[in-house]
Amino acid sequence: MKKVSYLLLSLCCSFGFSQTFTLKSNELGGQATVDQLFNGFVCTGKNISPQLSWENAPKETKSFAITIHDPDAPTGSGWWHWIVFNIPNTDTALPSDAGNISKNLLSKEIIQSKTDFGTYGYGGPCPPEGHGIHQYIITVHALKIEKLDLDKDASPALVGYYLNFNTIKKSSLVFYHNR
Repeated sequence: MKKVSYLLLSLCCSFGFSQTFTLKSNELGGQATVDQLFNGFVCTGKNISPQLSWENAPKETKSFAITIHDPDAPTGSGWWHWIVFNIPNTDTALPSDAGNISKNLLSKEIIQSKTDFGTYGYGGPCPPEGHGIHQYIITVHALKIEKLDLDKDASPALVGYYLNFNTIKKSSLVFYHNR
């Protein structure tokens, strides 16, 4: 009986301490706050991108990318709120408001391409009024290449195409908002 108990305890503990690729934020909860909301169109938020950090990336990771997508937008293809790529494999976090390109909080090799707002950097939630609850999926992609051979004018669809072919693993967080 002691051997069986020890075996079960060992299995339980080994599963409990499994190290997986994980995305975290010290600022996000389940719902968007005025800090994350877009400031434009008909929305009056602060448009501050959330602090993000990740851990336990695969050893073969050569770079990272971050995306925020709203699949509930009434466009037929969702809405891209933030696309960041060519993040060096030595980076494991983005600070709060890194999506504000005028603040230059990210190194020059990191590219923030156009969102579906038609602007560069972060564009927060701003769903149509009365359209219901929208989900905002933040994903960190661990990539098998050092950089995507794209520039800041790359469309979200083109960046997504390159990400799909070069992602080793990914991890996501979801938060929600409605107006």
